[in-house]
Amino acid sequence: MAKTSPVQFFRQVRQETAKVTWPTRKETAITTGMVFVFVILMSIFFLLVDWIAGWAVTSIIGMGS
Repeated sequence: MAKTSPVQFFRQVRQETAKVTWPTRKETAITTGMVFVFVILMSIFFLLVDWIAGWAVTSIIGMGS
């Protein structure tokens, strides 16, 4: 395995970073909005699952209010 000097390494890192295609502001905003919507939907889903599971357990055990 060939050794790379630190200077050469950082030069290569800079070259690779220049090849990166960064998202536009609009793409970033759309993706962020989609993430927030998905988080809200999953929160509601898990809330419902938790309520149903809690109801099932209290019904099976016969305890609770």
